[in-house]
Amino acid sequence: MQAHRITMLGTGLIGEFYTMTLHGQRNRDAVSVVYSRSAERGEAFASRWSIPHHTTSLEEAITHPETDVVVVALPNHLHEEAIAMVAAAGKAVLCTKPLGRNAEEARRILATVEKAGVFAGYLEDLCYTPKTLKAVKSVQGGAIGDVLWVRSRETHPGPHSAWFWDDTQAGGGAIIDLGCHCIEIIRNFVGKNNRPVEVMCWKDTLVHPINAEDNAIAMIRFESGAVGQFEVSWTFRGGMDLRDEVAGTHGTIWMNHFLRTGFEMFTASEGNTYVAEKAETSSGWLFPVGDEVAELGYIDMFTDMFNAMEAGRAPMETFYDGYVVNAVMDACYRSASMHAWAPVEMEWRNGHTPRISAKPAMFEGHVIIKQETLPDGRVKLILKDPATQAFSDQIVATLGS
Repeated sequence: MQAHRITMLGTGLIGEFYTMTLHGQRNRDAVSVVYSRSAERGEAFASRWSIPHHTTSLEEAITHPETDVVVVALPNHLHEEAIAMVAAAGKAVLCTKPLGRNAEEARRILATVEKAGVFAGYLEDLCYTPKTLKAVKSVQGGAIGDVLWVRSRETHPGPHSAWFWDDTQAGGGAIIDLGCHCIEIIRNFVGKNNRPVEVMCWKDTLVHPINAEDNAIAMIRFESGAVGQFEVSWTFRGGMDLRDEVAGTHGTIWMNHFLRTGFEMFTASEGNTYVAEKAETSSGWLFPVGDEVAELGYIDMFTDMFNAMEAGRAPMETFYDGYVVNAVMDACYRSASMHAWAPVEMEWRNGHTPRISAKPAMFEGHVIIKQETLPDGRVKLILKDPATQAFSDQIVATLGS
């Protein structure tokens, strides 16, 4: 197994989490070079993580001879420039979410890495949480039948860095920051080959004096007939709320990734102890997270990326996935401005998904709409006459008789 030497572009919170993951548990892969736009931050970051080289030169960091992989953990408006430089250097590139500020930018980024022929992975960590991976595997195994509806929610009190709040640098607000996670989680459950067709979205700026939206809700209709729903907010109080729900023809999945997960603690002590990402207090009732980088998916994400690199295969999350996510978010913004459903406009590569359908059960020439057991043990059928379209109730048996 190859030990990779990594250039980390960025020393913000996401660069911190990425490096924490890569250097955790005596990992053989390590960050050898770190780039920061601030010499002071770069030096402090390198010291904190025992990184041998730090620089304020983007070109020097990317072309450094000791590294073979570059991780882009930069603000959104710097992704395209950095990835073009990595592609030109012929190195593998891993980019944080979202891939671009809009679909056109993401499409150019995708074209750049494909033309260069370099490995490219989309770092969408919340698709790699242990719960999500297990749930997706269950869905793919048919545990809940056909997926009809997926709801993904991410809300918190707002991002950590100033650039997030500037829509010219970020490309938008809560949709760009959080909706990208939700959309890709939804896609993993409904199927990556299931084309997102159109979007209905509401967004508004309710609390913060900014140009971008701080709250949004959207519905995404897929080719199969399945619907995805996301809720995002920068105004939710109480920490970070990450929840997903999946409803199928034969089952249901509920997941809570970050709050009320079974680790609850009360403290009357005063102080500024770190509890978990986006936690607003360190006293009173707290919801600590046991292994944050594992629960947020970083460990499984980087494992998949490096395994894919060595096996010569695509990772679970590709730059094409990032492009599709950007296209859906573009449709969200169009829908919100139109107050109507907006089509998802993109170059679709993943084929066709048939509409969800099932052969109905029959009883004496009638379609069974529903079967239920009554409190007294009798079995009741709700039936439809296919000739007249009339609905009726019928008691057909007593259980155990």
